[in-house]
Amino acid sequence: MDFWEIYDQHYLRVKKLIMVLVRDEWAAEDLTQETFAKVQDHLTDLKDPANLSSWIFRIAYNLCQDHFRNKGRLITGDDPDQVERGSAEENSLQKMFEQRQMGACVQEEIDRLPDSLRTVIILSDMVEFNHREIADLLGITVDNVKVRLHRARKRLKALLEQKCMFETDERSVFVCEPKENAAERK
Repeated sequence: MDFWEIYDQHYLRVKKLIMVLVRDEWAAEDLTQETFAKVQDHLTDLKDPANLSSWIFRIAYNLCQDHFRNKGRLITGDDPDQVERGSAEENSLQKMFEQRQMGACVQEEIDRLPDSLRTVIILSDMVEFNHREIADLLGITVDNVKVRLHRARKRLKALLEQKCMFETDERSVFVCEPKENAAERK
């Protein structure tokens, strides 16, 4: 297979994986390019072309781990921009603001999970890898992926229930609110 075909076929998923892991657009772009530079340099070393996809994602994952070791793991939450009200876009801006808040809250709780559980839930639920791809990437069995994913979701649910109250607001929108904020309003 030609390198450029491989690049075209895998670029978007590799970048998505890296972006979800590092949560920094500039670093993700650099790591994605570095991944494909390594792929190009070592393509002839690949023994089994059937493992091409797993091999590429393994390179990307390892580069992310190197990035964390070199830079230290930075937990970044998106601080939503101040939302202006009074315009026709108020509802959509409010909804976007709430989604970003909820996403930041969920991401914060995902970050509290142990590495082995956090990695599996990110790969499955955010990057949308299947169990086989995750197993190949992490060097574990598919059964182990399933167990870790079950444990990760169970632990995340417990963390979220401990910290947040979930309800449907007057617009029939599902919202998550920190328990201390809800207690203050009552």
